[in-house]
Amino acid sequence: MSYAEIGPITIHFPENVETNKQLQEECPRWNMDLIASKTGIEKRYIAAPGECASDLGVEAANKLFQEYNVSPDSIDYLLFCTQTPDYPLPTTACIIQDRLGLRTNIGALDFNLGCSGYVYGLSLADSLIQSGMAKRILFITAETYSHYIDKADRSLRTIFSDAATATLVESSPVPTLSTFELGTDGKGAGTLIVNEQGARPKEGAIPTSRRKRWASELFMDGPALITFAVESIPKLVDSILEKANIAKPEVDLFLLHQATLKMMEQLQDTLEIKKDQMPLELKDFGNTVSSTLPILIHELRNKKILTPKQQNMLIGFGVGWSWGGCLWQDTYLAK
Repeated sequence: MSYAEIGPITIHFPENVETNKQLQEECPRWNMDLIASKTGIEKRYIAAPGECASDLGVEAANKLFQEYNVSPDSIDYLLFCTQTPDYPLPTTACIIQDRLGLRTNIGALDFNLGCSGYVYGLSLADSLIQSGMAKRILFITAETYSHYIDKADRSLRTIFSDAATATLVESSPVPTLSTFELGTDGKGAGTLIVNEQGARPKEGAIPTSRRKRWASELFMDGPALITFAVESIPKLVDSILEKANIAKPEVDLFLLHQATLKMMEQLQDTLEIKKDQMPLELKDFGNTVSSTLPILIHELRNKKILTPKQQNMLIGFGVGWSWGGCLWQDTYLAK
């Protein structure tokens, strides 16, 4: 039997960096010190006009091939997680397959999930490997939320950052990812939505959960999302622990989607875990949506915080509403 293992991870950011200092100079009426105290974010990366998710994803994948001596011919499945695809159709993963020069006899698909997307993608990869469909999966996350955000939108522009990551998911003889728990509650669709670009006429579109204050195509109801997270994530954690038959103190690190500092602090209090058990990597990256968890793993590996013997929990949550979690041991580090 083979199982999925999280291998090397690479990151690619757009060239344009937007700091809080720059935003303060551009928008003097914004209190960036106060905003930063709530978001925990000091800078973000912004895609150039015309720079799309596939562009960022291809760069991240090429870094993976070059830095870790991975042959593109060894990839037998491509998973691409994005909410900002290049086109409504064709599938952006097909475009990426061609641009990367991957084999044509592989599977390639997009899936449209945001902040829960990395855990969902790992569950897909694990299923593909356990079923024998694949042995070496290229899992790319990429978002360009900035294309949906109006420059005058204080609530969104100060949070979201564009980025891409590439993860090599390989087969392993031992299970390193286990106890996947996934959840969906579509009644929260209107709390984080772009409801003007799909095929559904505007008159019949899902309404936003409250009146839009800004001209951005993207709408986010921050308070509703915090309430959702505080109510659903403790239940998710308890469900994983019960399914795995372990207690909360047996989990070394809780690696959560990096939303905002305010949300993370509320989740830490609700979950009743120590501050050092919930690492934060928000300040220099912003909320990169589907890329926050792989960026977090990459940074913790570089800082030597992760060890192969740790029992960690990965948790993603957000748009949809959707959520997912699993247990994970970073055995890749022992190689």
